[in-house]
Amino acid sequence: MTLLQKKKRPLGERLVICTFITVPLLLLFTFTYLPFGEMVGFSFFNMKYIGQRDFIGLANYKELFTRKDIFQALKLSLYYMGGSLVQLTLALFLATLLSFKTKGSSFFKGIMFFPYLINGIAIGFIFKFFFTHGYVLDTVFSWLGFSKDSMPYWLRTKGLNNICLVGTSVWRYFGQNMVLFIGAIMSIDGALYEAADIDGANKFQQFFHIILPSIKTILTLNVILSVTGSLSAFEPPYVITSGANGTGTYFIIMDRIAHTSQKLGLASAMAVFLLTVIIIVTVLQNLFFKYAFRKQIQTGGSIL
Repeated sequence: MTLLQKKKRPLGERLVICTFITVPLLLLFTFTYLPFGEMVGFSFFNMKYIGQRDFIGLANYKELFTRKDIFQALKLSLYYMGGSLVQLTLALFLATLLSFKTKGSSFFKGIMFFPYLINGIAIGFIFKFFFTHGYVLDTVFSWLGFSKDSMPYWLRTKGLNNICLVGTSVWRYFGQNMVLFIGAIMSIDGALYEAADIDGANKFQQFFHIILPSIKTILTLNVILSVTGSLSAFEPPYVITSGANGTGTYFIIMDRIAHTSQKLGLASAMAVFLLTVIIIVTVLQNLFFKYAFRKQIQTGGSIL
């Protein structure tokens, strides 16, 4: 009996393997790639959900680059990108503290991760009342001696309202990032810290020369997910302000164009453009982190 005959699998086993490979790929094609291909095709038409379709070529993409509301929404993403950096910094700082023996660390981990478990729509309604003039936040400030009449309209004042909405996203997601960082930090070999203590390295040096290089994979992943997520922010501004007073993000504008204005072709072009931007940002972030960590390894040398 040859080696090939010995390794030949039974027919039933081969059918199971083929099924487990084919079915997920078929579902992925049917519910992901096929709809995406249809959406790319829609972006070249002037069309509604029901009715005649008129081929207009790149006209939707030209309109995309000339509409002020769309570019305003893209600029608004900078608020959420800034918030994502604050979120990641806070998550990494707390994860570093809670990864070591800290009194009550399990309690704090649970408390800070809990907001991520709450439905996004529910969080939107919570903060809608929290920021409404004369309600929760103004009441808290009144306890501190501030007059309610002197408080700004948190959800109407342009600029301030977007900062409040970004704060909502930071509150919801930083716990998730913190837990991911904790898992990565706790997987680091403790002998590295012992060797660093022997060499006389302080905690700051250990963080930059042991922790950061060891968690570079999860750090890169969290940054990519946070920044790309900031480009597609939807739930907080949609539920809390409905996109009013300059809080309409890219997804909210796209939702209005698709469902209110019934310009499905333009909305499809917006979706394709956003996907292109996300791919470019992701590639640039990967290149940046590869360069940053490679340079750190080349110049790091000894911890001291």
